[in-house]
Amino acid sequence: MIQILIVNIWITDQFEALLCTNLDALAQKARELETSDAPGEALVSWFRGGVAFVHSYSGVVALMASAHSDPESALYASCATVHSAGEGLLLRAQAEGTARADMDGVDLFALMSALGWLVDQPSFAPRADHLFDIIASAILTNRSSDDVKEAT
Repeated sequence: MIQILIVNIWITDQFEALLCTNLDALAQKARELETSDAPGEALVSWFRGGVAFVHSYSGVVALMASAHSDPESALYASCATVHSAGEGLLLRAQAEGTARADMDGVDLFALMSALGWLVDQPSFAPRADHLFDIIASAILTNRSSDDVKEAT
């Protein structure tokens, strides 16, 4: 019984380390995109990467969502860093007037998580890109889903 517990702890630690590494990479991507000439396009590009991340770790979304508000979680720092990085891209696009002013980083992450889950459902998987384009065009101002497709 103790061996099983030790193995479970080791697996959990390794999984958390993997998640943290990938969350850090997503945050780094946001920092790289902060210098792009097109804040709206940078936001959509990063958002697409975030949705892909959520989709890759299907079933972990609830863990990450709870970790974001739990400073005791091993994932807290990485989740907070990614949230801050994405919110920075959103604020930059909002300042330029290319992203909706009535949303914040929490909204952005909720939409990212929802899309990551949604495209994992068999009935919606074939429409994953289309659904992404609809949501991305709703985040950006004065952009149709066709404009979003061209930007990404």
